[in-house]
Amino acid sequence: MRRAPRSSSSSRSSDRACYRRKKAALHKKVRLEIAELVERQKLESARVKTESLIMDDIHLELLELLELYCETLYARFGLLEGRDNEPDDAIREPMIAIIHAAHRTEVKELHVLQNMLSARYSTEFSEAALQNTENCVSERITRKLAFHLPPPEMVDAYLSEICKAYQVPFGQAPTPPDTLSTEAGDHDWHTLVQRFDALKRTHG
Repeated sequence: MRRAPRSSSSSRSSDRACYRRKKAALHKKVRLEIAELVERQKLESARVKTESLIMDDIHLELLELLELYCETLYARFGLLEGRDNEPDDAIREPMIAIIHAAHRTEVKELHVLQNMLSARYSTEFSEAALQNTENCVSERITRKLAFHLPPPEMVDAYLSEICKAYQVPFGQAPTPPDTLSTEAGDHDWHTLVQRFDALKRTHG
């Protein structure tokens, strides 16, 4: 395999960073919409939007983890140039993860890399990675892939924290509507993400 030029790698990293910024801006808009729905007592619509937000969060975490694995492979590229039928232990986990999960994403570069890695070693190795034979895929990957519809308690927990961030009452009688504070929501959102990392892992 031939190492990609550093400039090409840097360009892809910049593209991924731009993608994450766009997603962050979209999430900000969705959080505000959810708070407004709760303020208008449209709780079912707010819950549906919150479910989608949680699912999107999990998918973004999967993409970030796969990006980390790609960076690991790039840094240890020399280990891919051996002639063995099995990868070195130092690159086994990222290789297996990418082969197993890349086709579950919308990122075309990951699909190409998956094909290259699958062709690099034996058919048996690639098939084992795809099928997660003997649980060879990292649990960090499988938990995110297995995450489907979030449980009601997680949805309500997200809703509660979003409403707290935007100073909207949740689970009680509404107060007269005011202009929602976008700045307050931005300030508290990082805390919300940290608070629910453990909760998502529990239900993953």
